[in-house]
Amino acid sequence: MRGLCSRRMGSPGEGGAVEPMISVRGLWKVYGHRAERIVGSPEADLPRRELEARTGCVVAMRDIDLDVAPGEVFVVMGLSGSGKSTLVRCLTRLIEPTAGTVTIGGVDVTAATDAQLLDIRRHRVSMVFQHFGLLPHRTLVDNVAFGLELQGADKRTRRATAASTLELVGLHGMGASKPHQLSGGQQQRVGLARALATDPDILLFDEPFSALDPLIRREMQDEVIRLRRDVRTTMVFITHDLGEALRLGDRIAIMRDGRFVQVGTPAEVVLEPADDYVRNFVRDVPRSHVVPVAAIMDPLGEGPYAGDVAAETKVRDIVARVAVSEHPLRVVDADGAAVGCVDRIAVLSVIANEDL
Repeated sequence: MRGLCSRRMGSPGEGGAVEPMISVRGLWKVYGHRAERIVGSPEADLPRRELEARTGCVVAMRDIDLDVAPGEVFVVMGLSGSGKSTLVRCLTRLIEPTAGTVTIGGVDVTAATDAQLLDIRRHRVSMVFQHFGLLPHRTLVDNVAFGLELQGADKRTRRATAASTLELVGLHGMGASKPHQLSGGQQQRVGLARALATDPDILLFDEPFSALDPLIRREMQDEVIRLRRDVRTTMVFITHDLGEALRLGDRIAIMRDGRFVQVGTPAEVVLEPADDYVRNFVRDVPRSHVVPVAAIMDPLGEGPYAGDVAAETKVRDIVARVAVSEHPLRVVDADGAAVGCVDRIAVLSVIANEDL
């Protein structure tokens, strides 16, 4: 398969040119009496039940290292109890880590004073939970403006910002409504708007769409993809749904028993699983759903071409286009510059390897 093995998509900022927006080193969360004694000890590797029986402690998260680049969507996925929600809550110390460091935008969160921590939560990081947490007695505008109110913004500014943010998430003209008048999907859009209204550097999502029906869930995923393109906010997204992870993530971390089993691009996780656990996770995912066009493109020729396709487009999304044309598609980067071409043979080579 041309280019598929030789071309690897690195994480944003790879090569050290860009400082990470979030940096995590040696992060642990252990519950129980004298939890710190478990950190880094041989006992930490015991099965959960045996560790709890011996020490009364439970390891929820162990020795996590993580860098998230500015503008990256980093997805953490795993089964219930894998530690993913614990991780995202430790990033802003909603849960206090037992050991390790978290740095956000150069600020050591784990060493922050109460005042610094409050500033981080109000100005730099916003969080979207599974449960919307809307204030039932307030209008949508006032719900969205709540974070700005805590920041001390004047009423005119916060209401104007809230109205424009509601428009951004597709709720134009609904600012006077109350939460009970909305569907579940619309309420989650309000929660998203509230998180965006404070113009945070980072958005943290903790399984925000898991309670929604499939069609609304798809719409909300589309909304995140659109916001990622338009706003370029750094995002950490927690989910137990592989399809959601593959659709949203620039990179994905697979968690098991509090550890990262594998971290990589969607294509790397599907095509090069680190172990049998990951392999079982991704075994039913067709390659064409995760392989980007850029991974199979050839050098640019003289043409003619049947049109342009963005480099990050998945192979499955161009099958219909190449099937009806004898000419290749020109591949363009984010700036619209031509970087290669892809033809019918390259697409068919991916599809032919779906079951390998």
